[in-house]
Amino acid sequence: MTTAEKASPRDRLLDAAARLSYRDGVSIGIEALCREAGVSKRSMYQLFDSKDEMLAASLERRMPGYQARLTHPDPASATPRESILYVFEQLEKRSVEPGYHGCPYLAVLVEVKDPEHPASVVAREAKDVLLSTFRTAAERGGARDPELLARQLLLVFDGASARAGARVEHLDDGLTTTTVTALLDASGMR
Repeated sequence: MTTAEKASPRDRLLDAAARLSYRDGVSIGIEALCREAGVSKRSMYQLFDSKDEMLAASLERRMPGYQARLTHPDPASATPRESILYVFEQLEKRSVEPGYHGCPYLAVLVEVKDPEHPASVVAREAKDVLLSTFRTAAERGGARDPELLARQLLLVFDGASARAGARVEHLDDGLTTTTVTALLDASGMR
């Protein structure tokens, strides 16, 4: 028996929603999601009130892994500058992977448009956590205006991930880390 066969129907649906919505967008149909998960529509509706709720649960489930990938491997000894630059180094590395389509949370916010949609609420939370992470590092690093720097860093992150996800920009040349270094220097960050 494979791992996928051992997973519960709920987990298989959440995994399918994560894969398909990231690859094809959130407008993916219920039939495709259920087929991918090997779960009937009836079972899906027993587990979730709606596709929107399932998409939100899928995004929420992926959030710890997403945040872990952007966290310096040794956060206790990393300087605030190193912690911020690590986020952008990871973005550069991931952006050249064949299946990269940009930040999954930004993609949902752009595609859904409705700020009250359950998936939008979760996606906004993920972006708020990243903004807060940048702000905290900026404060610890002595930036003159930590809030402004955090917003600038999130703007670079989202813009770079969107452009790389659309395959109109290549990030493997260090463009984002160079840009972020200039922002950190200009802000007086140590």
